[in-house]
Amino acid sequence: MRTQWDSSQWSLLQELFPICRSLTGNGVRATLSILKREVPELTIREIASGTRVFDWTVPDEWNIRGAFLEGPDGKVVDFKDNNLHVVGYSEPVDAVLDLDALWPHLYSLESQPDAIPYVTSYYERRWGFCLTHKQKMSLRPGKYRAVIDSTLQPGSLTYADCVLPGKSDREILFSTYVCHPSLANDNLSGPVVAVALLKWLKTLNRQWTYRFVFVPETIGAIAYLQQHQALLTKTLAGFVLTCVGDDGPFSYLPSRAENTLADKAILNLLQHEVDTFKTYSYLDRGSDERQYCSPGIDLPVATLMRSKYGTFPEYHTSLDNLNYVTENGLTGSFSLFQKLISVLENNLPCQTTMPCEPQLGKRQLYNTLSQKGSSQRARTLLNFLAYCDGHHTLLDIAQKLNLSAHSLIEVRQLALDHSLVTRPFQNGL
Repeated sequence: MRTQWDSSQWSLLQELFPICRSLTGNGVRATLSILKREVPELTIREIASGTRVFDWTVPDEWNIRGAFLEGPDGKVVDFKDNNLHVVGYSEPVDAVLDLDALWPHLYSLESQPDAIPYVTSYYERRWGFCLTHKQKMSLRPGKYRAVIDSTLQPGSLTYADCVLPGKSDREILFSTYVCHPSLANDNLSGPVVAVALLKWLKTLNRQWTYRFVFVPETIGAIAYLQQHQALLTKTLAGFVLTCVGDDGPFSYLPSRAENTLADKAILNLLQHEVDTFKTYSYLDRGSDERQYCSPGIDLPVATLMRSKYGTFPEYHTSLDNLNYVTENGLTGSFSLFQKLISVLENNLPCQTTMPCEPQLGKRQLYNTLSQKGSSQRARTLLNFLAYCDGHHTLLDIAQKLNLSAHSLIEVRQLALDHSLVTRPFQNGL
């Protein structure tokens, strides 16, 4: 079984980075087409503009071919240099303005004078340019030509999903978003790790069914939920994949319920498999866990990240680039999600086959020479067996023993190999 991060995933991130994505449009389609090349099982779908999805309406489709701002000293910014230079969903414009008239259409960050901000205006018509604060403050009075060659008209919203069937039709959900332009951590790290997990899961004999969703954030998740009501009854656990590419400590944002299978699995791994991590409240939510966990939907979805969105200085700026994410960060995230999946795959309750404690010595599972420390492996096995009553799951037992559930997978398999427990109950959980 391949357990290592595939270095080609880094090349995938580099390939996706220049594409200008938004809620809708050809940038999303191009992104999903590349992901489908990597995972042919992906199905790409369209929802027409104007479609009502719960309390929202799918907006008009936005596409942009180019843009520039030119002043008395020549070119100020050009969309070709960085697609963050244009406010997302800017309506088309070709106008000559004085600096005073142009000023309300310029966006910068005074606190980060060397960064280009990421700004959008999805649901109100406007246009604008984003630039560094140093650039903005260096502009001198005069005439400026503002050109944004874009279209904003009825079209569709594009998303993709993929379902990998397992022995059970109960589902594990992974959701990530594909609507941000050139932002490496807060956007592309999620889809890239999702693709790696999909490729790995395809090699497994899966207990659960796995659903991967690639949507524009917020409106895409809302539309997906509106069109896939079966999720409400089939989802066993779910995870939002976002901001998993930097070198920061892992961060955990719980589901609204805070005690779902997803929450328990994440917390166990963080407590036992990483050196340090940060925990947030559901009140700190900001990605699609808002939709999956909302009271009308109430799915068991939690979020496991590196540096949480909104907390790192590079967030929503041009500094969230290919220099900010690292292969080490991506690899570590991929590895932890592998462990998470392995725990869920092995989480069904087992039933002991012995009415009393089994004799481990005759099975070569207990040292015949007793000395200090020699019995720890056997003690862990016996403690595991003590809770194999057909009701306690792997995570339940791990909590009792204060151990990593992932480390108990080997113990569980040892018990199965020696017929100390029966095969897991298929109706567990």
